[in-house]
Amino acid sequence: MSSAPSTVDSATAAAAQGAAPRKPAWIRVKAPTSEGYAETRRLMRAHKLNTVCEEAACPNIGECWQQKHATVMILGDTCTRACTFCAVKTGMPGAVDILEPARVGAALAKLDLAHVVITSVDRDDLVDGGAGQFAAVIGEIRSRAPNTSIEALTPDFLRKDGAIETVVAAKPDVYNHNLETVPRLYAEVRPGARYFHSLRLLDRVKQIAPAMFTKSGLMVGLGETREEIHQVMDDLRAANVDFLTIGQYLRPTPKHHAVERFVHPDEFAAYATMARGKGFLMVAASPLTRSSYHAGEDFRRMKAVRAARLAQG
Repeated sequence: MSSAPSTVDSATAAAAQGAAPRKPAWIRVKAPTSEGYAETRRLMRAHKLNTVCEEAACPNIGECWQQKHATVMILGDTCTRACTFCAVKTGMPGAVDILEPARVGAALAKLDLAHVVITSVDRDDLVDGGAGQFAAVIGEIRSRAPNTSIEALTPDFLRKDGAIETVVAAKPDVYNHNLETVPRLYAEVRPGARYFHSLRLLDRVKQIAPAMFTKSGLMVGLGETREEIHQVMDDLRAANVDFLTIGQYLRPTPKHHAVERFVHPDEFAAYATMARGKGFLMVAASPLTRSSYHAGEDFRRMKAVRAARLAQG
């Protein structure tokens, strides 16, 4: 593997001094200006939908929205958690909107997508953590856009008995829950979350529905080591997770967790090779990889890989 440019070292030094490190060339993206982007934005506004693309300041929003691919964020735009990596605002959310499932279904019927990702803020204030709303949204999409495959990217449903079962019963094609980082960094990066609970969630999905695809994602550049990432890969495979995404952490504002370093593309390639060797059906690892980036294309490829493996016995 070739050595990383000095930009990575300078990023580490800048983070140690509390400064904002300069982004290397491979992490920079152009501001969205296309008509496709504008059209998708108009549709989301018309149906009063929130998207994680906007709320989490995703760097891929221009590309994805040009292709009419958006990750819809249900249950409001205010999270009950305060993760130090996340740009979504924290506070006490409003009441659950009972009309939201119908609005989501109507919007997606117009978009005519092959694949959609439905996610949400954490709703620790709700008895079921919002699982019922996930199920209702999935049901509306099935009714109004029957040819669209559905990926549910859920929160951890910590201390919400029956929530996982509710979402699985709605039969999304993919159940996604992101670990985000290595267990050593949870107290700092994901306060309020529990690493092994998230692992158990993914394992529980497979226990209930062995054929359902499961997926999880990690950020790098937060201060983790390669050995810790490799251990997380082993933990995910022990939970029979099918799909792993790995992307560069980008600091939303100076108040959020610092970028410890910018990981070189060669290192992402090495992570992808290691993950494939551990048995994941699908791996996406690059600086700009995000959990829902190219999700539809990757879902189709993942189905093909599973079919090929089953055919081989």
